[in-house]
Amino acid sequence: QVQLVESGGGLVPPGGSLRLSCAASGVVFFSISSMGWYRQAPGKQREAVASVTNSGNINYVDSVKGRFTISRDAAKNTVYLQMNSLKPEDTAVYYCNAIKGMRNYWGQGTQVTVSS
Repeated sequence: QVQLVESGGGLVPPGGSLRLSCAASGVVFFSISSMGWYRQAPGKQREAVASVTNSGNINYVDSVKGRFTISRDAAKNTVYLQMNSLKPEDTAVYYCNAIKGMRNYWGQGTQVTVSS
């Protein structure tokens, strides 16, 4: 059973930065084919933000390209999302996602609020 625990959310003014972390446990890290971050704002559908595969392929949603960076540390079983130049429209609950085999696993979510 894969368990994902996120951390690093919070309140930040526009233009600020945050780094989210997602630690995976209960699994050999390289058995996870892909890890990523999704977000869901109030009244909106959950959307994919960034993902990184086991082979290192990385994808971003257009709205965060050039501002967000996803990375993974296999030694720590952790994936990160560095978020810079944050905008109010980035406000959402951010969820970590892992794909292992045919199953999706989710973290509990961490709130990111961008406001002055």
